[in-house]
Amino acid sequence: MSDDGAQALVVSRLPGAAALGLLAPPSATVVPGPLLADPAWTAEVLAARAVRQRTDDRRVLATVWWYSLSSVLLTPVLAGLVTGVGLSARLADTTVHALAGGVPVAATTRGVRDPDLAGDLRTTIGAVVAAVAEAGGARERPLWAIATDSLANRLLALGRAVGDVAAVTALAGPLAAAIGAPLPVPRYVDVGWPDGSTARFTRRASCCLLYRVPHEVLCTSCPRRDPGERQVLLEDLAERMRPARGRRGAPVPTDQQAPTS
Repeated sequence: MSDDGAQALVVSRLPGAAALGLLAPPSATVVPGPLLADPAWTAEVLAARAVRQRTDDRRVLATVWWYSLSSVLLTPVLAGLVTGVGLSARLADTTVHALAGGVPVAATTRGVRDPDLAGDLRTTIGAVVAAVAEAGGARERPLWAIATDSLANRLLALGRAVGDVAAVTALAGPLAAAIGAPLPVPRYVDVGWPDGSTARFTRRASCCLLYRVPHEVLCTSCPRRDPGERQVLLEDLAERMRPARGRRGAPVPTDQQAPTS
């Protein structure tokens, strides 16, 4: 896939584009999008990750892999939506860039006129979910729930980057509805500060199963946590975000996405 410059335009309009996974590191390995829908290739990826993550539970490996991959895979088209640049969500137009060990860190794609964003996202997510489910012996529906959390998290990160969380996260519900079932409705929760302002986080619909990997713990907003405990942890995270408020594009602690290692 050649670079037609459309994503570069998106990058020019987004503070912190590299941290968002919109710029491929020069040393990264190129993974053509269609490979992501190949169960045999995915099985090889999971086998390699099993050594690194010290587990042979295929369902855990597949779920953590999809959580990492889906976040990277969805970012370009969502960034295009936010910045008004039509980018393709089709696997044939997409390249994922991975670091050593197969860690996905960025994705790039081509521009497209009048994209059927919802339809293409449904096709892409469905194809990769099917491959991950087959390779990992997992059910597809929980993987669709992971996709909705990645969609919500990526829009939240983009909203923080452009300084308008409310407007950008408002795109999540209509887009998910257009994609349709079995993608769940994305949800957010607002945690308040004493001055009446709030910090927004994704209200997770899925568990990435990272806690099943040796020496890992439940994510901050994991739905497996007791609701009261989760609220306290989010309040603590919100408090740690306070110094970054008002700085356009400033890095803030991010919640919940499974590490890509």
